[in-house]
Amino acid sequence: MAANLVGVVLWQNSYDMDERRVSIRHGGHTLNGVLATPRDGRNRHGLVVYVHGDGPVGATHDDGYKPMWEANAKAGYASLSWDKPGVAGAPGDWLDQSMDDRANEAAAAIAWARARPDIDGDRIGLWGASQAGWVLPKVAAKTPVSFVIALSPAINWLQQGRYNLLAELRADGAPASRTKAEIAKSDTTRRLLERHATFGEYVRAMGGDADGMTTGRWGFISKNYTADATHDLRALRGIPVLLALAGHDINVDTADTERVYRKVLEAEGGLTVKRYPDAAHSLVKQSIEQSDLETTLTALFSPRSLFADGFLDGQRQFLMELGRDSAAKVDPGRG
Repeated sequence: MAANLVGVVLWQNSYDMDERRVSIRHGGHTLNGVLATPRDGRNRHGLVVYVHGDGPVGATHDDGYKPMWEANAKAGYASLSWDKPGVAGAPGDWLDQSMDDRANEAAAAIAWARARPDIDGDRIGLWGASQAGWVLPKVAAKTPVSFVIALSPAINWLQQGRYNLLAELRADGAPASRTKAEIAKSDTTRRLLERHATFGEYVRAMGGDADGMTTGRWGFISKNYTADATHDLRALRGIPVLLALAGHDINVDTADTERVYRKVLEAEGGLTVKRYPDAAHSLVKQSIEQSDLETTLTALFSPRSLFADGFLDGQRQFLMELGRDSAAKVDPGRG
């Protein structure tokens, strides 16, 4: 019985693509990456470059990216991702990065990919989740990209933080007194950020309780709290953009995100918006994400079914449509 279970796990976590570790030089240090390529016999492929969300994320995101990489491979695209600085032995510290630093990093990875004979430099695009929403348009402003896939991106850092705070309080059924206290604490934090307060000043203002905040995290927030994607999004005009939004997102105000993306990009005709009603912020099914045990078991025995219904197919279809559009431009007589 145990052997059968192990066999199921191994089979379910085997993906139809080839993976290899790669090293990318940037800014005097090395990005430790993974390049996943299709097994379709072709010598060159388009490429999806992955830009992580918040936190200490490794190249595969604990293998959570692999079902998406497989979907990309089915569409004829390779996938490239790397460990954040300080993760899995990588040099540096991701908490020292600004959103511009992260964009420079991704631009360097694209330059590296364009120099490879197995990558089609005219078919390189970006994939990014959550916090990456502030990075993706900055990358597109630095180097040409042929498409963008954005999952649950926020628009304004401070507004997103307030939305998340209130959504979590509602989910917890917090009484009015607690909500009032948390809002006051959030307002104090904003004022401290505006006057460039130190971490020590933050701790004192919180009555000596850092509540999980660290020196590094405070520095990271201080660098980035003014982030707002509205202006930067103009760099994506004329580029095919897939905006994937979750129906149960307590991290990001998806209605606001959709409104701004449509306002900035829709007139150009390149924006596709997909909503997944059963998804949480990560595009994992909310019913699964609510249980750590169910998340673990699903990841082991059926990792592709972690994601909201239609999400993996939607990403694959978006990439395949890009391929058809490219072919039609090369041969406009095709009917």
